[in-house]
Amino acid sequence: MKKQVILLPGDGVGPEIMAGAKAVLDAVAMEFNHEFTYHEHAIGGDAIDRFDTPLPEDTIKACQTADAVLLGAVGGPKWSGRPASGSPESGLLGIRKALGLFANLRPVQSFTPLMHASPLKTELVAGCDIMIVRELTSGLYFGRPSGRSADGSEVVDTLHYTREEIERIVVRGFEAARKRKGRLTSVDKANVLESSRMWREIVEEKARDYPDVTVEHQLVDAAAMKLITNPRHFDVIVTENMFGDILSDEASVLTGSIGMLPSASLRADGLGLYEPVHGSAPDIAGEGIANPLGMILSAAMMLKYSFGMEEEAEAVEKAVIDCLEAGNHTHDLDVKNGNVFGTDMMVRKVVENLSSRSITDAICSSYM
Repeated sequence: MKKQVILLPGDGVGPEIMAGAKAVLDAVAMEFNHEFTYHEHAIGGDAIDRFDTPLPEDTIKACQTADAVLLGAVGGPKWSGRPASGSPESGLLGIRKALGLFANLRPVQSFTPLMHASPLKTELVAGCDIMIVRELTSGLYFGRPSGRSADGSEVVDTLHYTREEIERIVVRGFEAARKRKGRLTSVDKANVLESSRMWREIVEEKARDYPDVTVEHQLVDAAAMKLITNPRHFDVIVTENMFGDILSDEASVLTGSIGMLPSASLRADGLGLYEPVHGSAPDIAGEGIANPLGMILSAAMMLKYSFGMEEEAEAVEKAVIDCLEAGNHTHDLDVKNGNVFGTDMMVRKVVENLSSRSITDAICSSYM
């Protein structure tokens, strides 16, 4: 099978972890007889430096013709003085909007070798397996009007949703729950916000089409507390943009390292943008110690959701788990009695679990 992948390395550690994900995908292509072609484009601070915009038109056009998009990370203190509309992060928001990527999927799964590194007790996080389904292209982050008055004495942000925008993400949540344990938690703030009251009404309407899914409603503050006190309660969480942003970042620490977590941003036809949850980590950029596993697992999500390559995705996920269970880790994972490796060697260990020695040597000799 032939697929075209657009690579957006971005800023900070983005180029380093992107190179690792590409090496893993090359191993998948060789092992499973696929052909992946790659084209690299600029986004975020890198694009600002090169093209004076966080999202060049050429990047948008390339992504629109791709089968899938991989993104490393954007942002850093170098560009902190820029207005929000011209910040590196606005490039990320812009590409999501331009491609119509309305559904953000963030799996949060506990890994046995890392449970000791979680800030929660092991008995709380053991067996934790959550899918957060977040609306991504509407809500407070995209509402208009938004800004400050000329004299700086007033500010306004607008939370705006249409019925269609809520319906499509709610359906995505129900579909995810149907394929997992059949439990859906809808998170809102219906005791205060009119948008949340409409959200809750739509969830109740759609629930009639999914009698096999058990539905509960939780206010966002209660959900935030329950993520810490009883994370195993959750199966699928569906929520609007800002709440999903906050809750998914909170949930990311359950595993012991934000460097482990992937994400997918999808539209209805299967096109997706895949990126690790962690940021650009400019403080360690170029040192060769960044954790590549979140990026690699994001590539696995690409194989599954955009390419329909279930077996290949499972092979990558197993290769990562085997790597951890063998005691291999980067410095951020704090695995006891293990081997601390840099980015390149961690990538090699994952590739070794996927491939024969000859393929591993061929790929890693050019990668490393």
